[in-house]
Parts: sequence; C-alpha cells; structure tokens
Amino acid sequence: MNHGIEFRSISKRYGTEPTAPLVVKELSFVVPKGTLTTILGPSGCGKTTTLRMMAGLESPSSGQVLIDGKDVTTLGPSERNLSMMFQSYALFPHMDVMANVGYGLKMSGISKLETRRRTQEVLHSVGLVDFDERLPSELSGGQQQRVALARALVLEPAVLLFDEPLSNLDARLRREMREEIRSLQQRLQLTVAYVTHDQSEALAVSDHIIVMQDGRIAQRGTPQELYERPMSEFVAGFMGEAMLYSASALGDGSVVLGPLKLQPAVPVKAGAVTVAVRPEAWLIDRNGAGVTATLVKRAYLGSFYEYSFDTELGRVFVVSPDLSNVLQLGDGVGLSLAAHGVSVVPAQ
Repeated sequence: MNHGIEFRSISKRYGTEPTAPLVVKELSFVVPKGTLTTILGPSGCGKTTTLRMMAGLESPSSGQVLIDGKDVTTLGPSERNLSMMFQSYALFPHMDVMANVGYGLKMSGISKLETRRRTQEVLHSVGLVDFDERLPSELSGGQQQRVALARALVLEPAVLLFDEPLSNLDARLRREMREEIRSLQQRLQLTVAYVTHDQSEALAVSDHIIVMQDGRIAQRGTPQELYERPMSEFVAGFMGEAMLYSASALGDGSVVLGPLKLQPAVPVKAGAVTVAVRPEAWLIDRNGAGVTATLVKRAYLGSFYEYSFDTELGRVFVVSPDLSNVLQLGDGVGLSLAAHGVSVVPAQ
C-alpha cells in the first residue's frame, strides 16, 4: 500500500436537506506516500473543503477517507496523525518561538526534555536557530511562516496539509518559502497535500496536481502533463495564462487556425476544436510571415516585454524576452507558433 491519503467517492453538501447543493462531488483520488500533491482551482471550486475533510475538520456526506490505508472517515483531527498549516499561521502571540513550536508536544504529554530536543531540531531544519525566545511580533512574515511550518513538522505527522500557505507573503518571500517547503518535503519524504489557487506555485512544488472545477476533478497529472497536455478549455485556460482560439481539425489530423496550420501533439477528431496558446509560444517575425499583427500595447517588465497585437484572430497577447529589438506601437509584424506552449482541446 503506497497510499498516503485516499479519497473514495467523497461528496460533501452543507445542510441536511437532500436538495442542499453539493460543494464536493464524488471525489476519488490518491496522494501517494512521500509525494506532494497540489489541489488547484479557482475560489469556490471545493479545494479547501476537500483539505478540511482530509484533516477531519469537516465530515463528508458520503464516501471514505483513508490515511496510510486506515479508514479515518469518522475520526477527529487529533486521531489522524497529521498536521495542518493554515494561511493565517495561527501563532500564539504571547508565546515565544520555542513555546509555539513545542505546544503540540506539550499537549500530547511529551516530556520537557524530549520536547526541547525535538523543537530545537526542527527549528534548525527550517533555518530558525537562535530564535527560541523571540515573540511572533518580533519576527518577519517569512520567519512567522517558518515557525508555523516547524510547529507542524515537530509532531512528525504521517501527513502534512497546507492551506494557501504563501498567500500572505510578498513575491520574493513566496518564492523562497515554496522552495523551502519543497526541499523539506523531499528531504524528509513527507506526504503532503497542498491547496492553492496560484498556478505557478503549484507547478513549482508539486509531484502531482489535481485541478478542481465546480466540486469535481477536471484533470489530474504531473505539472508537465497538465501544462503541456490539458484535456479541456478550463484546464488549458487555468494552467498558465493561455488564450483560447476557435479552430478546425482536418481529417489528416492537422488543425487550421487562421492562416496557420498546426500539428497537435495529441491527435484530435475532425471538426471544431479550441487552440490554447500561451504568451511565450508566439514567435514574432518582422518580415510579416504568419498571422498579420499590429502592435497596440506594450509593457516593459525588466527581463521581458509584454505585447498586445490586433490580428484577424482577435487580440493576441505575447511575452517576448528580446530586449534588443523592441517593437514600437503601430508596428506591423507576423506571428507564428513555436512547438511548445500550444495545446488543442475539444471545443465546448
């Protein structure tokens, strides 16, 4: 049994009436032991409810939750051998770092000596040596998050749950902390379920990603599979900043998008399809080959330019790393497509 967490036909409705709407609908999936699986989706898709049912903070209306092969559906949070790290960190403001991290061990009846040993060990692992006596108010946002992470790790749980753990941090700290979480997870071989609405965060930390839509699983797979081979317009548009275009698949397997002819990586049936194009997939040709385009907007973002073009396909958004040949508003160019960053999915 390699299942750290398993959901079997889990549904959840709020309210006792049979007509009460389902917020989670027949979810079945596995988070393998020693891996990090991200549950990704927009607000209201059911991802946080799913995580809370893993933790025992919510009870499913039907189905089973298993952890390490044991049915825990009716067990409370303290009986599930897991820790959960919340978005708000939930640190005790009157306790120093050592007391905050060791609180769970103290409540479990662990001796003072063992609590101190384990607390110091885990503080070292998250880079908080010599912070023992500081109060949360004396720490930066990133340091507070490390304390919350240490408090979750010190209990040595079979499963670690994260609910939007990086949303309160600025961009630089968010990147540092997601690297820290991923590094710890791999080093300690933790089984982690991680909830976020941030696609780049999910791509950076995950072994597997489950994309949710309206309480159901829209698609699951590795980060590369979801990014490069989405199976629906929703997943294609949600995994990165793809723009969607109506196109036609021919009998020979090729796809016609305006003046462009594409050969999709995954075969599609003849008929109407949707082409999802990521901004980095467009190639700019100053000689005009491809789709005729006129530059109408431009933004400089340090390491690249963002361009918006008017074309026969509609508005096209392009990210260009070329900082030496900058286009001017009103310039006419041609746009073609690279092999990467382009997906063809059934039309909806």
